[in-house]
Amino acid sequence: MSNKVAGSMVAAALLVLGGCGVGQPAAPEPSAPDTFATVQPANVTKLLVFVVENHSLDQMREAMPYTAALGKQFAVATSYQAVTHPSLPNYLAMTGGSTFGITDDDPPSSHTTDQPSVFGQALSLGKTAKLYAEGMPGNCATENSGQYAVKHNPWAYHLTERSSCEKYDVPITELGKDVADGRLPNAGMVVPDLCNDAHDCDLAVADGWLRTQIGMVMAGPDWRAGHLAIVVTADEDDHHQDNLVLTAVAHPSMHGAVVTTPLTHYSLARLYSEVLGAEPLGEARSAPSMATAFGLELSGR
Repeated sequence: MSNKVAGSMVAAALLVLGGCGVGQPAAPEPSAPDTFATVQPANVTKLLVFVVENHSLDQMREAMPYTAALGKQFAVATSYQAVTHPSLPNYLAMTGGSTFGITDDDPPSSHTTDQPSVFGQALSLGKTAKLYAEGMPGNCATENSGQYAVKHNPWAYHLTERSSCEKYDVPITELGKDVADGRLPNAGMVVPDLCNDAHDCDLAVADGWLRTQIGMVMAGPDWRAGHLAIVVTADEDDHHQDNLVLTAVAHPSMHGAVVTTPLTHYSLARLYSEVLGAEPLGEARSAPSMATAFGLELSGR
């Protein structure tokens, strides 16, 4: 599958977007179409993942017009499932390729793992990693605080990587500067607080928050250079759609792709490692490749 459109084909591709997503309600387009004009085809070397909470594919598609339109404009997976319930093991699956036998949302004081994460994997290869957590009171906080929930911060559970976590697992206030400086990490994750991730507030709140944050990222040099891919997904559904969640993938080379390949959070863990040019971790080794499914060109492959 090839989604690349270059040079003089840009205008035609943008016109085609209006006809994608057959059978779905019209939604406002993401507010970054001008990014196509300055991007040349490039290999993906950076991955930034945004995670929202506890809603199914249909719920997100109906109540998150910006996020749904992001998938319509770039690419969307229609058969992407979380791996379990509740939140924490899903986050660990995304970034560690395993739930590590954890079946609850307890803090790191209750259980940790000595296995690697994709963040630690990136650092071991001399590449960069960073997790941006909204509402977190300090780096790598291991206890809940206000609207910050440690169960949504998987790096804090990797005990042997604690020193790296304390350096690179940071409050979201650092995201804007990293975007502006073109210093987004090779392996990155953005975790909203309990309101902006739709855990405690409406999906419309989360959708508006994503519009602001992703719009900022798309205005930065990493996106414009074509080296950054963005993923938006949910940790799990609310037990109403067999853990099927809306997952959008954005890269300047993509134009209205619909991916039907069955994918899971282990596929996302595999994508992290593939972007790094590394061996996937744990269950991610045998998971379907998101890079292949979405036609992403990676420098490590």
